[in-house]
Amino acid sequence: MRKAPALSKPSMPTIDFQSLAEDFKTLDFKEPGSWPLIPRITILLGVFLLLLLCAWWFGWSTQFDELDAKRHEESRLKDEWLDKKKQAVNLDQYSKQLAEIDQSFGTLLRQLPDKAEMESMLVDINQSGIGRGLQFELFKPGTEAVKDFYAELPITIKLVGRYHDLGAFTGDVAKLSRIVTLNDIDVTTLKDDRLSMTMVAKTFRYLDEAEIAKQKREKQEQGKKGGKK
Repeated sequence: MRKAPALSKPSMPTIDFQSLAEDFKTLDFKEPGSWPLIPRITILLGVFLLLLLCAWWFGWSTQFDELDAKRHEESRLKDEWLDKKKQAVNLDQYSKQLAEIDQSFGTLLRQLPDKAEMESMLVDINQSGIGRGLQFELFKPGTEAVKDFYAELPITIKLVGRYHDLGAFTGDVAKLSRIVTLNDIDVTTLKDDRLSMTMVAKTFRYLDEAEIAKQKREKQEQGKKGGKK
């Protein structure tokens, strides 16, 4: 039997780079229709890539930046929406908590006397000492310190009496319907088995609407003066 002839491998086409270079050198830009095929395809691809680069540089890159900014804004708005949705779902619970806070604050505020009741408050403190048989050697109200919505009045008190009577006096002051705090208590022993007790009692009153408005005006004026500096 005859052997089948061996198939020869297809040879790769050779590229004549010298001929290609000559084609590019002899291009007539006035007649592009007469250009050889390879230079024509190469230049078209180059122009296409240049157009893509210009589009990216002058338009698409800015649009992509704007798109990223919009995505971040969308994420932020979505988080805000979820937060507000949670608040809306729990609105009844928040309303109840606010009502409880208002009630508690109102209860505390009622324990503060107003300007007209301060005098009777001082009388109650004085009567608490006299009722226990204590001797007042000093009862001197100081200067009010005005806070945001209340004023603090310090009263320097010096009492002389027996131990149990002094203790009962502090208990009576704690039971008053108004808020009174005893501070800087100093006790010394006298010769006749009696004690001398010095303290600063602080009582509080809430400011009326006119005083609050005046305080706000003073703060605004101070802020304007500070801004001018």
